[in-house]
Amino acid sequence: MGRSTKRRNPFSFFFAAKKREQYLEQYLLREYRKGRSIAEILDDPYIRGWSTADERAKLLERPNVVSEIGDHTRVELSAARGVAV
Repeated sequence: MGRSTKRRNPFSFFFAAKKREQYLEQYLLREYRKGRSIAEILDDPYIRGWSTADERAKLLERPNVVSEIGDHTRVELSAARGVAV
């Protein structure tokens, strides 16, 4: 068996972490849209198995997560007060 002629990027490990963060973000937002609480999602075996406590904390600081959760919360609060958004 010969070696692959395809060259590997020696810095690919940098990109693997970013890809994993993207997958975790997508999972978090998908489950949040289904109505699950953030605490429940962060305690999910999938999230816990693929991230450390620090990575889960950073996940909540990602702009897409903050934006979507904030928008959803604003809509809920406006609906509770009877104000149109």
